[in-house]
Amino acid sequence: MPTRDANRDRDERAALLQGTLDLLILRTVAFRPTHGQGIARAIQQRSEEALLVDHGSLYPALQRLEAKGLVRAEWGVSENNRKARYYELTAAGRKQLARETSQWLSLVRAVSLILGPETAEG
Repeated sequence: MPTRDANRDRDERAALLQGTLDLLILRTVAFRPTHGQGIARAIQQRSEEALLVDHGSLYPALQRLEAKGLVRAEWGVSENNRKARYYELTAAGRKQLARETSQWLSLVRAVSLILGPETAEG
């Protein structure tokens, strides 16, 4: 049975992912059309296993991004010969990715300034 600290860590990781999942998906499909399982796997691998995307979060996010016109999907055949929807970035998705990436990097810089090494005044 998970400890309360383990549950809190999992919940905090889920909250962080919830707020950034769309950005991570947009970035992942910017490279090439990718099916849902491939998106989840790429996010997990690129984050060195720190971020795990469950299907209950991934597919609603993909539907939301598709409804907003940020990604488009086409049916294809996966590497294991199964029918799968492949998602790719639209022109609007590329603009949104650039905008959100800029905002995210600004936020990271600001937080890093606060968390960075203490100065003599510190």
